[in-house]
Amino acid sequence: MANRELAFKAGDVIKVLDASNKDWWWGQIDDEEGWFPASFVRGYLKQCRKRRDMFSDEQLKVIFGNIEDIYRFQMGFVRDLEKQYNNEEPHLSEIGPCFLEHQDGFWIYSEYCNNHLDACMELSKLMKDGRYQHFFEACRLLQQMIDIAIDGFLLTPVQKICKYPLQLAELLKYTAQDHSDYRYVAAALAVMRNVTQQINERKRRLENIDKIAQWQASVLDWEGDDILDRSSELIYTGEMQWIYQPYGRNQQRVFFLFDHQLVLCKKDLIRRDILYYKGRMDMDKYEVIEVDDGRDEDFNVGVKNAFKLHNKETDEVHLFFAKKLEEKLRWLRAFREERKMVQEDEKIGFEISEYQKKQAAMTVRKVSKQKAGVSCPRSVPPAYPPPQEPGAIQGQYMVTDGISQPQVFEFTEPRRSQSPFWQNFSRLTPFKK
Repeated sequence: MANRELAFKAGDVIKVLDASNKDWWWGQIDDEEGWFPASFVRGYLKQCRKRRDMFSDEQLKVIFGNIEDIYRFQMGFVRDLEKQYNNEEPHLSEIGPCFLEHQDGFWIYSEYCNNHLDACMELSKLMKDGRYQHFFEACRLLQQMIDIAIDGFLLTPVQKICKYPLQLAELLKYTAQDHSDYRYVAAALAVMRNVTQQINERKRRLENIDKIAQWQASVLDWEGDDILDRSSELIYTGEMQWIYQPYGRNQQRVFFLFDHQLVLCKKDLIRRDILYYKGRMDMDKYEVIEVDDGRDEDFNVGVKNAFKLHNKETDEVHLFFAKKLEEKLRWLRAFREERKMVQEDEKIGFEISEYQKKQAAMTVRKVSKQKAGVSCPRSVPPAYPPPQEPGAIQGQYMVTDGISQPQVFEFTEPRRSQSPFWQNFSRLTPFKK
């Protein structure tokens, strides 16, 4: 690299063209290009940590996320990628295996991307104070960085993870099928597309947590932990008959299946759009048992379109009756999807941060205050969605219409259509005397 080192002096503005190497970056000054030490372009986080009077640990976590984890991962990834590159005969390089070897490591980008919108919001609040504007600008000038605001630099990891599938697709396009790296590049492309798709899916889920918090606030007589303490997605909802103990009374309930828990509600006898909280089941402790039509020996009742939830720790059993076979099958698919979602979340460490929970709570309070100024009843819940057609389980997932802030980044996967549950959220029946 020494023969292509970029000469510069204090005050020069370097345009960064390539920052993939951990020690040397490729930059440009006027018409000259070359390598320069990456250490000259580090400093935001280090300087922020020195100013404890301006930044708390929580603020730094929100603004920078796990960017240091990404940096350490990239150091190892780039080092191994360079080993796969054939300097003498570049066309014989084999980089596909490197992506496959590090595929699990790319999941750390999920946390960063999910946090990015919160980082932008926190920076936006700080930038209203002239002290922070001057501080971040001083950091940029001290490190002789190009004229881009800090939120622009923090966008780089998001852009990088989005580019990998595009670059691999282009590489595959120009790689001969008989090349030794062809099948590895094809596999790497599939892996990176899956990574970006899953990151996009989790980003979408986080955009919906405000709606979950608002829904919970609308349910009367709520008890126990908040939904967001354990869950981030409404998977399915519907009305069924339920018996929770042998020889017990058959009860009609509205059920809401989230990841990790099943919430039970009762409809008001007069106002059918009002729901009362009646309990929940920890799905991590339950297994689903399909029940054949006929006489059930455990409950000594005739059953049709039924299934059971069995507590693996206490042997407690709950019996459910769907109105139609199609509805029963949709519930069984929903329970399988719930377990799959939980396993995938555990694999990549997906969770809602305390900051995001606080933001959702603030949104609920803001909406409640707005409603308080209007003549409408408190805590009126949305009408639950009508039964879907068979096979419509894929349409049950919550989505939003988009981010209220200017869109900072976007993955290539299409968004799902909006769930009927949230479409009905604002259709609240006015109180009638």
